[in-house]
Amino acid sequence: MDFMDGYTRYQLSFAGLQCEVVGTFYLGRDPQDNLELRFGTDINNFYPNSGLKVYKPIGEALRVIVNFRDPSLTPDHPLKDYAVPIGEVRYASTNRLMQGVDDVDVWIAPVDMLAQRSALFGMSRTGKSNTTKIIAKAIYNLRLAKQNPIEVGQLIFDYNGEYANENTQGGADIEANALKNVWRESTTGSKDNVVTYGLSKPATDPDRRLLQINAYGNPPRDWSDQTLAEEDLDMLNVGKNILQDLMADDPAKYIKNFCEVDLSPPDNLKDGGKQLRYRRNILIYRALLARAGLTPPPSLPKPEIKGLRADQGLFGSELLDAMRNSPDENERAKYAIAADTLDIANASKITWDKLSNALESLANFISSKDSGYSAFNTSYIQGSKSGEPWADPNAERLLEMFRYPNGAKSVARLEPYHEPSNTRDFAQQIYDDLVHGKLVIVDQAGGEPSLNEAAARRIMWSVFKGNQRTFIEGGTPKDILVYVEEAHNLLPPSKADDLKDVWVRTAKEGSKYRIGLIYATQEVSSIQKNILKNTANWFISHLNNSDETKELRKFYDFANFEDSILRAQNRGFLRVKMLSNPYINPVQIQRFVLDLQKQA
Repeated sequence: MDFMDGYTRYQLSFAGLQCEVVGTFYLGRDPQDNLELRFGTDINNFYPNSGLKVYKPIGEALRVIVNFRDPSLTPDHPLKDYAVPIGEVRYASTNRLMQGVDDVDVWIAPVDMLAQRSALFGMSRTGKSNTTKIIAKAIYNLRLAKQNPIEVGQLIFDYNGEYANENTQGGADIEANALKNVWRESTTGSKDNVVTYGLSKPATDPDRRLLQINAYGNPPRDWSDQTLAEEDLDMLNVGKNILQDLMADDPAKYIKNFCEVDLSPPDNLKDGGKQLRYRRNILIYRALLARAGLTPPPSLPKPEIKGLRADQGLFGSELLDAMRNSPDENERAKYAIAADTLDIANASKITWDKLSNALESLANFISSKDSGYSAFNTSYIQGSKSGEPWADPNAERLLEMFRYPNGAKSVARLEPYHEPSNTRDFAQQIYDDLVHGKLVIVDQAGGEPSLNEAAARRIMWSVFKGNQRTFIEGGTPKDILVYVEEAHNLLPPSKADDLKDVWVRTAKEGSKYRIGLIYATQEVSSIQKNILKNTANWFISHLNNSDETKELRKFYDFANFEDSILRAQNRGFLRVKMLSNPYINPVQIQRFVLDLQKQA
């Protein structure tokens, strides 16, 4: 009072606390009539200023608060009581050691992430990848739980190759910083539990499986069996779909026509006419692959031009006679040579090169006004029971590719993704690995963005349909967690409204099929709204603009952390909201490093 004027003393006599009431802890009784701590997400009473006391919890009290899990929000699962540490409490960017909070561990329940959507948002180099590794390691180690151990399949789309490869990003010890070495932490660990896929095999990972397909498919075991034909020609159709993605921006009309070709088996392959036309189209497509320089598989050393019977060819005698007797004298000799090549009588002499040359002549024969094809086709239609022309739209579009030099060159873009010795689609291999509880890392570094996206979608459809099939058949689908790094490259953009997209369907329907999705990116606004709305777990590091925090304010009570998210740039400082936690916790995520001494 000796140093302060009355007005200032009056102003300083007021005291208060600006806060958000998150809820109330109270005591209740469990079914066995024991007292237990519970939490209500509102407040049923408060006291006037004279009776108000504010405590800042530290030590054990803080540990109880940050690790409290609401039983009503915890999924019913054999691992519902299992938790793993991910870091320590951090109230603010200024983290003084004497506050008694720096050694308070924060634990999360892995079961919160199973069959749920989880988001990691933050600028580059703020700890998203480190957090992903911590989560993946925790889920992997569920197989080591003393009670109810479980192997959860995990799939990581590694856009930058930082999980599938050893690198110095996490520190000097590159082996201890590589997630692919997580199996080495346990003395009973098996290398087979971690599988990497990529477009090439680096010297440091000779066991890597290649993201390649046999673009020719397998020889159908029975052309009349719909199911077998679909299985055997699955990789052929996968390659065709990849080609469509690679050619999507090509303006040429004949390329666009080719992209519209559908090579999936028709509804009724037992119909002789449908089967013959389909087999012919498959043969033409395979010949196009051969012309493009893609090596045929050992199972298809030469073309098969036989039809439904041993004495019947895929190219009827009427067509071949029309080619040999073409009124175009300038081209008749070429047409005749092609007809001889396509004749069933010369089946033993045919090669892929001879077939592709013959198909080029056939394409010219069909497109020429002077070749005599028009007259032949008119006669063919009149004599046909179905009234269809000799060449269906798919055949015309496939043959058209032979007439242009750039046709085969465009198809050659598929060559890096073709492996003739493959007998099975890698997407199905990956799904089988996941069903067996393995950690699968798909290295997408160096691949074309369009192909990365196409491959990821195919893999996701394989996962989605596989677990969906189990669910429909009355079984319990295996738990699978999918991680998407740099999610803006794979997930649909925020304004997309295609509800049939595999990522959107996984977000909306994945829970019942036991598929969890964990996606990481820099911007909240880049993620499709339906995926955001179905996200249960949130890991938020530093964001540098209010546009992104404005999007974040729409979810839970992140508005209370907006200033901190904008200002605090500490690496690994995250605000974490988990499914079974009724409020957000500020956490300093621990640094990922493997303890490889046990394996040694």
